[in-house]
Amino acid sequence: MAVLVGKAAPDFVAPAVMPDNSINEKFQFSQHIKGKYAVLFFYPLDFTFVCPSEILAFNHRLNEFKSRNTEVIACSVDSHFTHLAWKNTPEEKGGIGHIQLPMVADLSKSIARNYDVLINDEVALRGSFLIDREGIVRHEVVNDLPLGRNIDEMIRMVDALQFSEEHGEVCPAQWQKGKAGMKPTSEGVADFLAHHGKEL
Repeated sequence: MAVLVGKAAPDFVAPAVMPDNSINEKFQFSQHIKGKYAVLFFYPLDFTFVCPSEILAFNHRLNEFKSRNTEVIACSVDSHFTHLAWKNTPEEKGGIGHIQLPMVADLSKSIARNYDVLINDEVALRGSFLIDREGIVRHEVVNDLPLGRNIDEMIRMVDALQFSEEHGEVCPAQWQKGKAGMKPTSEGVADFLAHHGKEL
């Protein structure tokens, strides 16, 4: 499996269902996220089981991402028509309702293939990619099909990336927003462990 961390996020143009339920036939990823951070997440299929819980969890935290100048985009190998039908299905009937993030249709499976999350040439694994303002992948995690992801952890990673960019420090294990970072020197790690080692 290819690792994309440190590399340019593969760009794509594909149909997408937008937050207002309109269809953008030529949604261009790089233009949509220009000058922003982005989380691109893949899921296997519409109208399945773990997927709606993840999409709703992202949607419930959308303001948290937006307050961090971060766009969230979903992608699966379904058509945009299926995406729209799923959005038009209420949650109590297994749908996702009117979520407010773009849903990309990867019918050709080329996007999932370029991000190396396509399994058995059928569906995408639960891949999540954090992309910085320069379009570089800075964090990725891929879960197998039965394993739902932790959306709060992705928010933590956005915070960690922005902290590191702002302060020039690195984020140690268990770091949370508001906690101390570490200077990337031998003195810095010694000082951090002296003051915070027992908290790890």
